[in-house]
Amino acid sequence: MSSLERAVGAYLDHLEAEVGASAHTVAGYRRDLARYAAFLTDAGVSSVGDVRPDQVQGFAAWLRAGGEGRPALAASSVARAVAAVRSFHAFAVRDGEADANPAARVSPPKQGKRLPKALSVDQVQALLNVPDRTTPVGLRDAVLLELLYGTGARVSEVCALDVDDVSSQLDDPDLGLRLFGKGRKERIVPLGSYARAAIGDWLVRGRPTFIARAARPGPALLLNARGGRLSRQSAFNVLAECAERAQLGVPVSPHTLRHSFATHLLDGGADVRVVQELLGHASVTTTQIYTLVTVEHLREVFLTAHPRAR
Repeated sequence: MSSLERAVGAYLDHLEAEVGASAHTVAGYRRDLARYAAFLTDAGVSSVGDVRPDQVQGFAAWLRAGGEGRPALAASSVARAVAAVRSFHAFAVRDGEADANPAARVSPPKQGKRLPKALSVDQVQALLNVPDRTTPVGLRDAVLLELLYGTGARVSEVCALDVDDVSSQLDDPDLGLRLFGKGRKERIVPLGSYARAAIGDWLVRGRPTFIARAARPGPALLLNARGGRLSRQSAFNVLAECAERAQLGVPVSPHTLRHSFATHLLDGGADVRVVQELLGHASVTTTQIYTLVTVEHLREVFLTAHPRAR
């Protein structure tokens, strides 16, 4: 193993053990840095301290261009990889493996501004009406949907919830729901009456059926068919099936509901900084892309409704 590969391994261990990054984040960084290490090895670089800025820039171009048996990556994917490389080199400097960060001034490719795809309020209501709340599975699915849309939480945050995280909120509506986002950053979000009702029904009439199937019962709020914690991928599948049954005609992911949560709040007059806190964004700049959605909506209404618009 080269010193470069050892440095990458040490950085990934640092992310997992000291930073507390999620398994999903660590997996993404591992994939990006494996590509980076392979690129540098082919260029004859074996030590992290020998990397030059032009090689980092070359890596970004290499990802963007693609090649034989290697698809070209979108600008957003290249930007993510460059961010991983920059963070890796910064760690190597702190760890004494290198004197400088060669990626510090390397800019990722410019990305076109993509507006999030939000569902309409009627589409969300159609989706929320899909689960059969007379069955244990339907009660579970209803909780998943109500939490994703009602709190704007990431799917990983919802799947990580335990029963103890929500039990006290059922008795006291003023208590918020504690979520742990990226980097284990904690935030408190309100839990609305619809979500509380769905959780209460699930805990009384649904979860006991699932927990009876578990070889070793655990504390997870949302359970799979075997009584274990519902995984992120299973949550994606549940939502996709519900969207198909609702006949929405558009692809729907957990992030679609997060986008819809933010857009509907802003449409209703919420301040962008309040939405920032609810979403757990580190910067209000990230949240402001949702304001573009509402501006576009206003423009569409104007063009459709005003007699002098066209």
